[in-house]
Amino acid sequence: MAASPNGKRTAALAAPFSLDPAMIQQILDHAKPLGHCEVAAELNLGFGFVYYGLVRALRPEHVVVVGSGYGFSVVCLALGLKDNRAGRLSFVDPSYSLLNNGPTNTIGGVNFWRDPGQVRSHFARFGVEDMVTHYKHTSEEFFARYAEFGLPTIDMAFIDGNHSYAHVQHDVVASLKNSRRNAYFFLHDTNIYIREFLRHAGVKRWLRRKASRHKAAFEFIDFPFASGVAVVRILEPKVWKQLLLSPEPQ
Repeated sequence: MAASPNGKRTAALAAPFSLDPAMIQQILDHAKPLGHCEVAAELNLGFGFVYYGLVRALRPEHVVVVGSGYGFSVVCLALGLKDNRAGRLSFVDPSYSLLNNGPTNTIGGVNFWRDPGQVRSHFARFGVEDMVTHYKHTSEEFFARYAEFGLPTIDMAFIDGNHSYAHVQHDVVASLKNSRRNAYFFLHDTNIYIREFLRHAGVKRWLRRKASRHKAAFEFIDFPFASGVAVVRILEPKVWKQLLLSPEPQ
């Protein structure tokens, strides 16, 4: 038996590895990465390798993903869970689209998650349909019903929903309320400067204003390539109370 980072003992089994060239091509073709530093011609998943690799290394039992265009982050994370032979993923996306819901409610949404059968078939293409549960809700609706859904503590979260500063703040705080110490959060789209300038997005501002000010509660590294992604380690989950009360700097 070997010890995992979350303190659990795991049996020494022959480890599967899903990311063969055929699977990588499937991901690139059908999960359609949007700004993850991928290079399709080289079968390079970019940040997707980071998502998969951290799941394999950290062995989370419950991963929550908020928002995804075609499921790139969901698939990469879920394949890590599959190859770990443990864990579950809760995927939250109301299936908004730019046409139907306007630019302030979605970045790149195409109403892809509207039909439950289609959603299951999509994830079955990658062999992860039994470990991914889709919640067709906004993040506000999902977290308001978190206890009702009977979901366990969050070990890893991927936040990629409505990118406004207020929504990033909500999604981080709501995730923190349901996470444990040493959980890891991904914040996607930290490098979309034009939208940040236009106040259509606020991921980078949130990192600078909140995570940087609460250094006893967070450690993070930001990868400013393509659309950018930050990896945040949660040192103090109860910091959500401070985040709600701390005044905004001018």
